[in-house]
Parts: sequence; structure tokens; C-alpha cells
Amino acid sequence: MAVERTAVESTADGRKSEILSAAAELFAARGIDATSVREIGDKVGLNPGALYHYFPSKNAIANELITGYLTDLLADYRAAGLDELDPRARLKAIVDVSLATGAARPGATKVYHTEFANLRTLQDYSEARELTASIQRLWLDAIEAGKGAGVLRTDIPSKVFHRFLRDAVWFSVYWRKADDPYPLDELSEHCISLFLDGMALRNG
Repeated sequence: MAVERTAVESTADGRKSEILSAAAELFAARGIDATSVREIGDKVGLNPGALYHYFPSKNAIANELITGYLTDLLADYRAAGLDELDPRARLKAIVDVSLATGAARPGATKVYHTEFANLRTLQDYSEARELTASIQRLWLDAIEAGKGAGVLRTDIPSKVFHRFLRDAVWFSVYWRKADDPYPLDELSEHCISLFLDGMALRNG
């Protein structure tokens, strides 16, 4: 009996993943407000009544999509062993993880970055807010470590540098395609080089 329950739970988890993937694609293309539960259901072959068996509302779908995305992202950052790296390698590892996440989950990435600003004040999104704060702290700690080591300028506020670097990295998901011949590792290296070394040629 225990095996049977596990199989049922596994099937339900798989169905929920399908719903979340479909929702990510639709939300990214049209926005959460403009996407109906029926459209999500149609994409996975479920009528709205059956879809509500897995999620009680469209907001619940959006919440789990965003919270799950942030949970996985934070885990991937931490798995990169950032504290053991020198400042440049630490920032490079953050960019590596971010670009890989955007390439693997473009829909969820777009939904988070375009929709969360309007959702973060809602009570249901408290876990997502905490995850966002932890991720931001991770980026800022890396920048502060670079300043402390004397490899980053101290006259530029860390939050300003963070915002420019973060947006440059994440919004690449809008122009880099899945079949782009520009490799992610090369894109990451170029991004770090531009932000840390600049584009201008140095005389002499």
C-alpha cells in the first residue's frame, strides 16, 4: 500500500510540474493577469475543475512557480561554494549560475523579473520575499568582498553595482536564444570582463 501511495504522489508531482511549466510559458508571454486558468488547463489537457485539484487558484500557481524558482536558484548559488573563491571568481560563479538558470528556465526567469515587483507586498509571497533578500545579500556580499580585497572600486555604492550587473545578466534571457551559438561560459566571461575591466582601451 505504501508503494501505491508513493506512485500516486509521484504522478501528482509530475502533473504539478507540467502545470507550472505551462504556466511559466504563458505568464512569460502574456503576464499573469492576462492568463486564465482555462488557458493553463488547455495547455496541459485539463479542464479548470481538474486543474483546481492540483492548485486552488491562479495565484497559488504563480506563488509556487516563483517560490520554487527562487528556492532552486539559491540552492545552486550555495552549491557553487562562493565563500571559498577569490572575489573575481566569486562574481563569475554567481554570473555562471544565473545565466545557466536563465537558459534552463527562461519562462520562470521572465515571470519572476517582470511580475514579482507587483506581487512582493502580498502576504502569500512572504517566503519569496525572504528568498529574494537572501539572494540579494549573496550578490552584495560578493561585491563587498571584492571591495575589501582591493579589487573593486569603493566609490561606487555596492547596491548600484549590483543592480547594473544583475540586470545585465538576467535580461540576457530576452535576447539570447536556446540555439544561440554564443556559449554561456563565454558570455559569462565577457560579462565579468566588461563590468570589472571595462570596454575602453588603455593607452600604453
